[in-house]
Amino acid sequence: MNPLIRKLERFTRLSEADKRLLHQAATARIINYDAHQDIIAEGEEPCDVNLILAGWVCRYKQLADGGRQIMSFLIPGDLCDLNIFLLRRMDHALGTLTPVVVAKISRDLLQEMLNADPRLTRALWWEVLVTAAIHREWLVNIGRRTALERVAHLLCELFVRQQAVERVRDGRCELPITQVELADALGLSAVHVNRTLRELRLAGLIDWRDKLLAIPDLDALTAIARFDPDYLHLDYEGERFEAGC
Repeated sequence: MNPLIRKLERFTRLSEADKRLLHQAATARIINYDAHQDIIAEGEEPCDVNLILAGWVCRYKQLADGGRQIMSFLIPGDLCDLNIFLLRRMDHALGTLTPVVVAKISRDLLQEMLNADPRLTRALWWEVLVTAAIHREWLVNIGRRTALERVAHLLCELFVRQQAVERVRDGRCELPITQVELADALGLSAVHVNRTLRELRLAGLIDWRDKLLAIPDLDALTAIARFDPDYLHLDYEGERFEAGC
């Protein structure tokens, strides 16, 4: 199933017409990218909404001194900025971390989706609000949590987000990023990230190898991270707005 459909159905039950429209959006114009390639660079004019179908993408800013701050990881099922057409130019870049498959959604098709059904419109705006909530949580992560909490919190988030789109198999999910990329997302040095990951491994809290992450005791890692998944708003299970509320 289209990973966007899986995600949106955590919020509301979509009609068959909604699903057909989302399938059309996911298949109308597909572009393949290699790893470490910009989908759109900072300063470019945005023309399409990008839907991630496969692979991992990051939203980032490149600093004048060559440093990089990763502001979010995007996984299959994620939309990159529904309101992107309001911008004259990008104030950040979208870059691939792995080979990626992207569906390009045109302005006209997006407008058709927003006009199709109130439930679909609400579900798409839910996606926008969840993205904003993730940004706020990342700000708290960098500003107020210890290095151990930061790393554990992000691993919990990525695991739970992939659970929501049925990408966890046998207790494992993809984590095809490097320790440097993790450091760029957490405001830490790669050495500090390496040391923290070793601490989590020795405690038996994570098993990260061959680009796959297993969390043997999610409750224990959640406690260390002070991770509360409420900001991901994944608890509706297709029931919200069913009664017209």
